[in-house]
Amino acid sequence: MTETADRIRTLLADHPVFDGHNDLPWALRTKAGYDLEAMDIAEPQPTLHTDIPRLRAGGVGAQFWSVYVPSDMPGSSAVTATLEQIDCVRRMVAKYPQTFALARTATEVRDIMGGGRIASLLGAEGGHSIDSSLGTLRMLRALGVAYMTLTHNHNTPWADSATDEPRSGGLSDVGRDIVREMNRIGMLVDISHVAPATMRDALATSSAPLIFSHSSCRALCDHVRDAPDDVLTGLKDNGGVIMVTFVPQFVSQECADHDAAEKAEHARLGLTPHTVYSLDAPAGDPAALAEIDRWRAENPVPRATLAQVADHVEHAREVAGVEHIGLGGDFDGVAVLPDGLEDVASYPRLLGELAGRGWSDTELAGLTSGNVLRVLGRAEEIADPGFGI
Repeated sequence: MTETADRIRTLLADHPVFDGHNDLPWALRTKAGYDLEAMDIAEPQPTLHTDIPRLRAGGVGAQFWSVYVPSDMPGSSAVTATLEQIDCVRRMVAKYPQTFALARTATEVRDIMGGGRIASLLGAEGGHSIDSSLGTLRMLRALGVAYMTLTHNHNTPWADSATDEPRSGGLSDVGRDIVREMNRIGMLVDISHVAPATMRDALATSSAPLIFSHSSCRALCDHVRDAPDDVLTGLKDNGGVIMVTFVPQFVSQECADHDAAEKAEHARLGLTPHTVYSLDAPAGDPAALAEIDRWRAENPVPRATLAQVADHVEHAREVAGVEHIGLGGDFDGVAVLPDGLEDVASYPRLLGELAGRGWSDTELAGLTSGNVLRVLGRAEEIADPGFGI
């Protein structure tokens, strides 16, 4: 065990983790009203999955910080809230300059990691954040947003979400124009959260590699948020990367089934959608809330495991190829995580599991950061140099 731990420690010193999705900015909004003094992440924060000591322990060298806002926010409100999220990340980086530095390009990420700091990039989680405006899209890129997820849990007027009723049949003509503009300005197209038809349309439209910032494999867990095998095959041809997530209901079929059953019970009782995995508090009639509590007591929550996450990494490798996988934990975006992957300090345990399954250092280095750095660099090469990334 010590030999494997030493091997992973040495690997991470040269090839740190570049994670695809962390919701710390939204957690700082909901838990501290963006007061970085009240919630000082230089100190251990037991109510969070993320703080600086655990980022260091986990070997994190680069992070896409999600500048998420709820997808049911009205258009202009969503834009404002996204700007506030961007402001939070920029203030966080400024508060801890010995730990973080803002990055927009692959070269900047490599330089920052090489200097021992954590490269901080921005990912807008949902096309609702631009309110269907190409001008807003361009300004988000100018502010450092390096990827945009085409939808979140609701459709946009131009793209179908995995968790909403189909409306556009994938991407509309406007949606295709938005993807092409993202290519032009060097913003990665993220197809987590979108419907399979939207995934396939994005693959057919984009001239740059795509990413899944935080999704797993539908062949192993039949959840709408996961990637079907034909899309993973297309991602290989596209040159993109699936950043495997740790969210229990996307990893474990037992967890997915329990999640679906609990949502159905909420609907039956007339309660707002909520499960044990959600960060939102349930709301509704007190008698109904008491009944859902009884249901939970009678239906214990199953646990996902680190080994199951490793299974998804290996399946993505088998279908898409070892050069097309990364890690997107979704820390601070869910209430429950798999056993063994409880916080950002846990990446070495997952890498150790894969090493025990025969992964070479070269393969692990691609998984931690090499593959997504290649994708980021390729997007820059394709972009219009006149935009000034």
